Parts: sequence; structure tokens; C-alpha cells
Amino acid sequence: MLRSYVAGRWHTPTDAGRPLLDAATGAEVARIATEPLDYAEVLAHARTVGGPALRALGFADRARILKDLGKHLTGHLDELHALSTRTGATKRDSRFDVDGGISVLFVYGGKGARELPAAGLLPDGDAEQVGKGGSFAVQHVYTPLTGAAVQINAFNFPVWGMLEKFAPAFLAGVPSIVKPASQTAYLTELAVRYIVESGLLPDGALQLVCAPPTGLVDGLTGQDLLSVTGSAATAAALRAHPAVAGNAVRFNAEADSLNCSILGPDATPGSPEFDLYVDQLVTEMTVKAGQKCTAIRRALVPRDLLDAVTDATAARLATVRVGNPGDPTVHMGPVAGLTQRVEVRAALTALTAEAELVHGHPERCEPVDADAERGAFLPPMLLRCTDPDARAPHEVEVFGPVSTLLSYDSTAHAVALAARGGGSLAGSVVSHDAAFVREIVHGIAPWHGRLLVLDRDDAAESTGHGAPIPHTVHGGPGRAGGGEELGGLRAVLHHMQRTALQGSPAVLRSITE
Repeated sequence: MLRSYVAGRWHTPTDAGRPLLDAATGAEVARIATEPLDYAEVLAHARTVGGPALRALGFADRARILKDLGKHLTGHLDELHALSTRTGATKRDSRFDVDGGISVLFVYGGKGARELPAAGLLPDGDAEQVGKGGSFAVQHVYTPLTGAAVQINAFNFPVWGMLEKFAPAFLAGVPSIVKPASQTAYLTELAVRYIVESGLLPDGALQLVCAPPTGLVDGLTGQDLLSVTGSAATAAALRAHPAVAGNAVRFNAEADSLNCSILGPDATPGSPEFDLYVDQLVTEMTVKAGQKCTAIRRALVPRDLLDAVTDATAARLATVRVGNPGDPTVHMGPVAGLTQRVEVRAALTALTAEAELVHGHPERCEPVDADAERGAFLPPMLLRCTDPDARAPHEVEVFGPVSTLLSYDSTAHAVALAARGGGSLAGSVVSHDAAFVREIVHGIAPWHGRLLVLDRDDAAESTGHGAPIPHTVHGGPGRAGGGEELGGLRAVLHHMQRTALQGSPAVLRSITE
């Protein structure tokens, strides 16, 4: 039975809970509570215990704790990876989730030590003189909000999803209340157990809710924050919640995204960029079984290269071994559960109304060392749409190992197709033609939170289309939720209030130094 860590103690549910199943075998891994907690107590503990304790520390102290926490969790990688397998994650997948989450702690620990003052207020720029005599000036400063950062996370990254929100909140001096998605909450709970056992965090700095969130949002105020990763429907409902709207609660959403990758006309078969494009597309379809909000859903290629890209991608996909994620020879595990497989198949039905399957079939999969029915297995599936202006490819997201090839006729057409996604978290351009890249980036940047330009020159060090690293913003306009996470210190400032101080230069210096 999963326990919540709230108000400085582990809370054991009194109800029977509901089962959480292994994605590959269907066996029960844990049970999760079906009754909510006392969220007034949880919020009060964050505000009255966690917040003051964090604010009593300086930036340097909080940065040091993040680094030490990263080292502590690194010592438990084997245990975290072992349980991660139960979510359907291969070793490669676990590196993205577990190792990637821990790396966020190190990055923010490093940035806090290098880029922030040791303690005190955080100045926003220099003081500005506004009086002719020099006796009156303005200085903007940042201070941490005095509420709680409520973080509602998705099932696909149970460790990274928690730590990428927690780290900047902690560095800012704001306590976190983490609500993981039920499906994979057992992995988040294990990570929090190791965090609590470390003894590194002040009491109230981190609370974990393994229970229904009913009533949690009701108690939010203008000093609190709400960050949501999930569907656009969930984000819309929470954004319109009376407490959120009525109290102007700071709200951040990272939602659905029909991300695209654009191949340049110069990237013909045999060129490095052609191979990079195909490799990247296959990677994005198979890492985490395509269950990434940043995965490539729309592959845009020049019309005269559509056949070549189709054949090359299908040939690569044919070598992908699907099966038991604990088998080191397996490239792709199952989706997160049987319910998720049903949802993938339903969305695929809508998509195939206007696109043709050219590799894989939703009802045919022979997993390695696993039962095809008890486990939530699917093959990687590639579609091809002969009408790039059709509706479905630009409106239906299949959250699984699925991508659709579409052709474009000109640079302007590629830009227009990219924009049809309505706003995306990530996009990429694969080309060695600087003029083409420039025109594409200028055209599609307003529709994207992050863009990767991939070519032969940067491929060796590129972090890839689907990897939001702590240095880059993670979020996007429109359909993608309209929010931003990470992006270095930008995420820290999101948890702080900017205030304009006015007074004499001497007084302003005494306040900020």
C-alpha cells in the first residue's frame, strides 16, 4: 500500500486501495488509496513549516542541498532502475527518467551556487536613478512566494517529472506538494523514501500525496502555485477552477503536443542529415514506447523524399525488439498499462481514417519474453498521409509509439503545416542548408517552446529532439498548455514575486546588500 508523506510523517491509508499493475506482466505492484487526505493540513504544513525553513536558508545553502541530494539518489540508482522496469521502462528509458531527474538536481545546484547571491533578496538588474539630484531610485527585487508549489505530474516520467518541478521550487525557497499520476506512483514514492531518508531537506520542504487530489486545489491562494503536466482537458479544467481563477493562483500547464520534425530538401539519401533524421524519428517513436510529450508525432519531409524516408524508417523499425523491458536485448517495452493501450488503439483508429499504416499493426505484436495480452505491448507504428492538409494528423495525438509522415511542397508549406499543430512543446529541423533553417526557424518559432537544429556539425553532442534539458524551457504555446518549466533560472523566478523598491540609493543598497 503506497503511503503519502505529509505533515512531516508517513501516512498509511485506511482504505483497501486499488491495484497498480506491472505494465509488462499485469501483476500487482502496489495499491494506492482511494480516499483523499486532509489537504488543509498539508497546505498549512507547507506554508507554516516548510516555507519558513526554506526561506531561512540562503540560495547557496539550498543549492548545496540539491547537489547533496543528487549524490544521495545516485547511490540508489540500481533500486530505482529495478522498480522503473515495472512501469514498462527499458534500461534506456530509465536513464531518461531516473538519471535525467537526478541530473536536474545537479544542474540547479550548480546554477544556484554560480549564478545567485549567497543569501538575501535577488536583485533584478541594477538600481535606476529617476530623480535629477540622484536622491531617488528604483530597484526591482525577487522574493520567494510564501505559499506552496502544488505539482500534479503525469505517469510517463515518475522521477524526472517530480524532480524537474521540485528543484527550481526548492532553490527559490518554496515548498513542494507532489501529486504523482497513480499509474506509476510507486516509483515516485520510492524516490521520495530515499529523499526523506537522506535527512537533507528541512521539514515541510517536500510532501508526497499518493491519494486522490479531491479538495487539494480548493485551498489554494494567491501565494501558491499550481503546475500541471497532463492532458489539455485536465489543464483547462484546473485553469478554470474557482480557487485558481478567483485567487489568481500562478498556474503552469504542460499539455498535449503534436510535435513535428522537418527534414530539409538538401537532406537526400546518403547525406548525414538524412540518416540523422531517420535515426531521430525511430528513437522518438521507441523511447518510453513513444509516451513522451515531446515525441515526434508529425514527420514533415519534402514530397520527393517521402518514399525514401518511408522505406528507410520502416526498415529501421523492423529491427526494433519489443518485449520484456528487463531483457537487455529489448529496445522497447510496453505502454504504461492496458488502459493506455486501449487509448492508443482508439486514437489510432481516428488517425487511420486519413492516414495509412505503413509499418506495424495495433493488434499484432509478438513481444520477447512476455505475454502479449497480459502486458500492454504494441509495436512501433508508422503512418503515411498522402494529403498533408488532412485534419487528423494535425489534431489527433496518439500517446504511444506512433508517428505520421507528411509531405510538404515548399518552405512556406512546411511552416504552415507545423503551425497546424496549434502550439507545440518541441520541434526540430534537420538540414545543413543555413538559409532553409533560418526561414523555417523564423516561421515556426512562435508556435514552439523549444527548437532543435540538427545537422552533421552538432550531432555528436546534440541532446536530441525529445529531451528537455534543465537549461532549456520546457513548455509551449496554445495546445501545449501555454506554460514554461525549466529554462535555467527562469523556473526559479516563476516561484518568486518581483517587487519594485523605491527610495534613496543608500536605503536601497541597505535592503539588497
